[in-house]
Amino acid sequence: MKRKRARAPELPPLSLVRRFDTYRLIPERFIDGGESVLRRIADSDEHLNEIFDLDHATNERLWAENERLPGIGIQELVFGVPNYRIVNAAFCHAHPLGSRFNGPERGAWYAAFERETSESEVMFHKVLEFVETNWPEEEVVYRELLADFSGEFHDLRGDSCFEVYLDPDSYVASQALAERLLELGSLGVVYPSVRRPEGTCLACFRPAMVGHVRLGGRRVFHYRGDPSSSTWSDG
Repeated sequence: MKRKRARAPELPPLSLVRRFDTYRLIPERFIDGGESVLRRIADSDEHLNEIFDLDHATNERLWAENERLPGIGIQELVFGVPNYRIVNAAFCHAHPLGSRFNGPERGAWYAAFERETSESEVMFHKVLEFVETNWPEEEVVYRELLADFSGEFHDLRGDSCFEVYLDPDSYVASQALAERLLELGSLGVVYPSVRRPEGTCLACFRPAMVGHVRLGGRRVFHYRGDPSSSTWSDG
């Protein structure tokens, strides 16, 4: 007999989260000052400038900074602090299908309390992408982004009734929860990692709460055509 999932309560409780050096991994090409991938298809500097103009016309972060993106407005973005463009981009460049705690119109800053948890989360999604596209092998260079958090977050840890929001195969319930929490002014959620159960993740809904963002180490993800052989190494 199939066991029924416990019904989640109205809202998760709030917990004070003070955590330094959380880990987020992004491809190195997106780091400020890194060589743009657009340079690879440009024949000259003049051609590159034309390509940049076209890219800017469809850049969601720039849309938001000019109050043209429906999911988030300029009043919520951050400016004048180190790596502010990377912070803003996390909220402006949402996946077309959304992620666990955000829909397609507005992103969130996802981070892990442990380096290993961040790697496990990224590895799962990257391997899935390669398998779906029948990609034979690849190496992707990532940079760690460290950030500090201090605030009250809705807490999904330690209570089995919140398992509905941690479904490994569906984001339907968790996105609905995130939408409601956003409307209520929530800062975000802290929750057990789905891809590394002993780890802890945080999804921050507010750019201003992502504190002291700085670069960490370089990590290289190695994919050899077999998910079980995927590994990480120092860059």
